[in-house]
Amino acid sequence: MKLIRLAGAAVLSLAATFAGADEAADIRDVIGDQVTAFGAGDLPTAYSFASPDIQAIFPSPEIFGGMVRQGYPMIWQPAEVVYFDLRTEGGKWLQRMGFRDGSGALHLFDYEMIPGTGGWRIDGVVPVADPGAAV
Repeated sequence: MKLIRLAGAAVLSLAATFAGADEAADIRDVIGDQVTAFGAGDLPTAYSFASPDIQAIFPSPEIFGGMVRQGYPMIWQPAEVVYFDLRTEGGKWLQRMGFRDGSGALHLFDYEMIPGTGGWRIDGVVPVADPGAAV
């Protein structure tokens, strides 16, 4: 799996506008660490990055992993991961992500992030319908 942390300093500057540079990096690290854990089959670690609300919906690492594997195979085993903009919208922190699947198609998602005990947590993953909305 190829991870692309950022597409240039301009994106980092944009992210820093909404969050401190350290917070923006922490958010990217949480998402990247979860994707890495999925790729390694480490469901307990992947699950640990989910918010308490997500963990309440999927009450075990195995149930959570099964949902991701079945519903989001491009996130489960991406060929490439791209980080786009970090922004706030309607009071939510959203990290735009791109996941390229094995056939080369790019799938876009907004990761809803919330601060939690011990750092940022993923509170939802929303597909982005318009591929032209990548940046």
